[in-house]
Amino acid sequence: MNYSLRQLRTFVAVAQAGSFSRAGEQIGLSQSAVSHSVKELENEIGVKLLDRTTREVVLTGAGLQLAGRLERLLEELNSTLLDVRSVGLQLSGTVRVAASQTISAHLMPQSIAAAALENPAIRFVLHDRPQQWVLQSIRQGEVDFGIVIDPIQAGDLDCEVVLSEPFLLLCRSDHPLAEMGYVPWQSLQGARLVLQDYASGSRPLIDDALARLGIDANIVQQIGHPATLYPMVEAGIGISVLPALALPLPEGRPLVVKRLTPVVERQLMLVRRKNRSLSLAAEAIWQVIRQQAQHLTAARRGDALFSDPTDNR
Repeated sequence: MNYSLRQLRTFVAVAQAGSFSRAGEQIGLSQSAVSHSVKELENEIGVKLLDRTTREVVLTGAGLQLAGRLERLLEELNSTLLDVRSVGLQLSGTVRVAASQTISAHLMPQSIAAAALENPAIRFVLHDRPQQWVLQSIRQGEVDFGIVIDPIQAGDLDCEVVLSEPFLLLCRSDHPLAEMGYVPWQSLQGARLVLQDYASGSRPLIDDALARLGIDANIVQQIGHPATLYPMVEAGIGISVLPALALPLPEGRPLVVKRLTPVVERQLMLVRRKNRSLSLAAEAIWQVIRQQAQHLTAARRGDALFSDPTDNR
């Protein structure tokens, strides 16, 4: 049977009011529209529901039975819809976010703390994984959204860039390059390099910069965790290239960072599945992370390490 919820509601209104005109006033329809709607319902179910006279509308036996049951069913439906709406509007529940290790260590702590202050009823769960795992977990719906390093193959994802940052040179304080204000990428020609492996989203960007600038890289070690770069460089195994988000340096170590020129940047993006709505709780956490990225960008303004060495203004 092809009946509508509007027809059912109209019939119940007539049954309760005992009049087409009074029912129409209650639900905002004309008398003729009310009569037509009830007639369509009767035709659809093949049963007469009302006896019409010039003065009143009287329920038939079938109409009386249907009206009594429909009142309860429509009230239950309305309550169910209100409950669903209430759940949809709640800023509570668990939000799962995936991010790579550097992002997890240097942007997410502030985001988690800010989220706890702004939305204490939301449980913020962080998954700290390599970038390919982050992307896979987003696509498979294992997390609400993630934060990754651009570029990615993202035709099935919605992406929003929230932070751009330069790559920096990491070396010992007694290294010859430590004396320079800005270090040309060409100075890495023939140097022993310690870099993160390809689990990092930064590595393809570094490789691309080296190739584009004609630098023959001498990569002596490739490591998985970014924190391992510091003891490797400190031990004199080589120098490194790392993103600005890896700062600050560990205290008490003879290490320095220098701006590389020309400027090569990486972009951090919030990423979620395309055509999939975030819950209100997940949307709130998305906004918190965006705001924390903006705060970080603002805090870097005026720092010579993050200024463009080619900007002569």
